[in-house]
Amino acid sequence: MANFSKSTVPQFSVDVYQNEYLPEGGREVSAIVTVTSTGGGTVGTAASAPHQYTPGQGPDAAVAIMVDCSGSMDYPPTKMRNARDATGAAVDTLRDGVHFAVIGGTHVAKEVYPGGGRLAVADTRTRAEARQALRKLSAGGGTAIGTWLRLADRLLSSADVSIRHGILLTDGRNEHESSEDLKAALDSCAGRFTCDARGVGTDWEVKEVTGIASAMLGSADIVADPAGLAADFTQMMETAMGKEVADVGLRLWTPMGAEIKFVKQVAPTVEELTDRRTEVGPRAGDYPTGSWGDESRDYHVCVEVPAASVGQEMLAARVSLVIPQPDGTTQTLSQGLVRAVWTDDMAASTSINPQVAHYTGQAELAQVIQQGLDARKAGDADGATAKLGRAVQLASASGNEDTAKLLSKVVDVVDAAAGTVRLKAKVEEADEMTLETRSTKTVRVKR
Repeated sequence: MANFSKSTVPQFSVDVYQNEYLPEGGREVSAIVTVTSTGGGTVGTAASAPHQYTPGQGPDAAVAIMVDCSGSMDYPPTKMRNARDATGAAVDTLRDGVHFAVIGGTHVAKEVYPGGGRLAVADTRTRAEARQALRKLSAGGGTAIGTWLRLADRLLSSADVSIRHGILLTDGRNEHESSEDLKAALDSCAGRFTCDARGVGTDWEVKEVTGIASAMLGSADIVADPAGLAADFTQMMETAMGKEVADVGLRLWTPMGAEIKFVKQVAPTVEELTDRRTEVGPRAGDYPTGSWGDESRDYHVCVEVPAASVGQEMLAARVSLVIPQPDGTTQTLSQGLVRAVWTDDMAASTSINPQVAHYTGQAELAQVIQQGLDARKAGDADGATAKLGRAVQLASASGNEDTAKLLSKVVDVVDAAAGTVRLKAKVEEADEMTLETRSTKTVRVKR
């Protein structure tokens, strides 16, 4: 882990949005914590300054691109060709000085470039060599994604860098290893590098791909048409090149008697973090947030506090952003406070903070989409109609237009505000998979 001095770390800020007022005996405190990182990220990305960096202050990053080369990638043949082109585009987007490798994935994982258990260092020559090596990629064999991730981990861990990132492309189900093997690989790799996952075509398993991205704190998406891979890979790599700080932890300290009920990221996507807590001391725990560039994210924190009488107040939680240091200590980047105040003012204690209300709705939206699609697959038309109708209602009320459009390809909307819908008789598989894959994407509350 590289040492980040205060001069090299982007500036982090923590803002807490909550209604701190509770009725007498009230115990549950909810807050939206907005974390913003500025002054790092996009400087020097491929979009703004391709391949430029200051000698001696090169990019502190390593990237492994894992390309599915299983037999199904030949059906149609354009899929493999587009995957090669997309990987080449991603390689071209690497900044000078970034360590990188390309992995071909089947039922085993093979080093495509540079080979020999090494990482290459991006420059004009190595990018050209990598593109040349990609021409030899051909389809054949099975799919065992856990082996791809383990090889990526071995290669990425060989670099003395702070940012380690993977990009994984698959077109099929993980049929040549058990789900237990994949989970063991994810458990082994989680926290060691982040990874974006993409499913190309429509023959892959949504929950598998989104589960990989979730475990590795990366993004997941569908590229239904292989022709869109190059643009998607370029965008992913530009985002990866914009990361400046890794291993940022959301640290929550609670006083005696208070307890964390849940922690979840709610923007830009819904991501459950409650079970990922690492204890770091008396009444304090860290929740992983991955790597950061110039960006802002929102987290919903719910704390249960001891009941108290009117007029009392307490600190319900202290929120800190921390990064580890080489000596085993942590550096605090920013802090915020969650408060609880007991009042007999009914209007104050029953008012729901707009940010909390908005993201509670967005989390429910993600949940009812999943439940509705699961019911639809199980043949439960009434259950699917009810859940997807509620999803339409929530998307409409919150202004989540992208999700509303995806829902309209699965249901006919009769009355969006009331959540009245009819299931479409025929739904394109790509449309249903897109809705499921993107169901956790949220819109931010208008402040």
